[in-house]
Amino acid sequence: MTYKGIISNIKPNSIGEEIGLVPGDCLLEVNGEAVEDIIDLSFALAEEEIELLIERTSGEQELIVFEKEYDEELGVEFESAVFDKVRQCANKCIFCFVDQMPAGMRDSLYIKDDDYRLSFLYGNFVTLTNLGPRDRERISRLHLSPLYVSVHTTNGKLREQMLGGKQAGKIMEQLNDLVKRGIELHTQVVLCPGFNDGKELEKTIHDLYTMYPSILSLAIVPVGLTRYREHCHPLTKFSSSAAAEVISQVEKWQKNCRKEINESFVYLADEFYLSAGKEIPSYESYDGFPQLENGIGLVRNFLADWEQEQVGTEGYGEACHIDVICGVSAEKILSPLFSEFIIPNLTVRVIAVENEFFGNDVTVTGLLTGGDIIETLKTYSGPRTGIIIPGIALRKGEHVFLDNTTPDQIAAALHVPVRTAYFAQDLKQLLAKWR
Repeated sequence: MTYKGIISNIKPNSIGEEIGLVPGDCLLEVNGEAVEDIIDLSFALAEEEIELLIERTSGEQELIVFEKEYDEELGVEFESAVFDKVRQCANKCIFCFVDQMPAGMRDSLYIKDDDYRLSFLYGNFVTLTNLGPRDRERISRLHLSPLYVSVHTTNGKLREQMLGGKQAGKIMEQLNDLVKRGIELHTQVVLCPGFNDGKELEKTIHDLYTMYPSILSLAIVPVGLTRYREHCHPLTKFSSSAAAEVISQVEKWQKNCRKEINESFVYLADEFYLSAGKEIPSYESYDGFPQLENGIGLVRNFLADWEQEQVGTEGYGEACHIDVICGVSAEKILSPLFSEFIIPNLTVRVIAVENEFFGNDVTVTGLLTGGDIIETLKTYSGPRTGIIIPGIALRKGEHVFLDNTTPDQIAAALHVPVRTAYFAQDLKQLLAKWR
């Protein structure tokens, strides 16, 4: 089979630049062997004598031979980490967020990847339902560990129902097979009221904890529901009281786990605590934040970084009015911080934006759209020197919101500068040194 790794960028002063590679070239073979992804490529480039078979944009093929140091990188970036096609999800999950996206958006937003290679490389969660014997052998041979697995429930019959396929019921068999091969796993549960919560959640935590330390962590996140659910399975969100019950249930497990293994093992998404009005757990209880990208401990990590970041407080010579944008759930976290952040002539206004695009049940900052931000800000009067938008709401690797609005469009609509804060340090520095 022929794989094509399409080159998107060449780093300056790299080997790739030196040997004449340019964006648009396709990598076909390394040392006479086809490579199907950047995992294969990294192993192939460990050699010191390299032969690359390249297909130029003209269609002409060229063999490039060169020598390199053992640990010297090629300095080439590719359009995709996989050179065949990203494996897409064939499941019909009752909670799938992609199925709740509005029509007419960019094609990439509708891709449901379920590729173990992206799990290893980037921490994407996979269901294992499309994993074949060759995949398991390759995972074992190359020791692609850790992997990130969407378990949802260890009850096979219930998992078949929730994921919409017979293959989904083999989850415990698949997990045990990977563990026997020496593969470590991070796992997650998308918790749906009336389906995999309560006693089912108890069973899932128990089953996965018995596989510690091969299973490194378990994250529990609440189901996300948008207003585009006309053809989706009927689901409800967690009420404040139901969220509090989940917290109580998980806290018992965390207490036991800390006694036995000195780790919490199972972690809850921040939304549970915010919904229930409960205090966010301590920094230490997140054990190094193994699933921060999954929304586990983002608030506590933000608060710790905010506390640690030191800025000058000399203030401004004239009045400076900054609007800080966030989702509804984050407002209760940010407002107390700014009330204690005193800088002469600086006024900070927290603007909690209701999510009209996806629906008001979606309150997280990461799913805000530029259009909603613009419309909300237009309703606020008074002086405005500038706007700080949350970087977490921009698409990964791109300076654009999910609705294709850009920060520049927000600036043009409101006639003030717009700057982006990705982390607590950015936010604090922007507030202290806007001018």
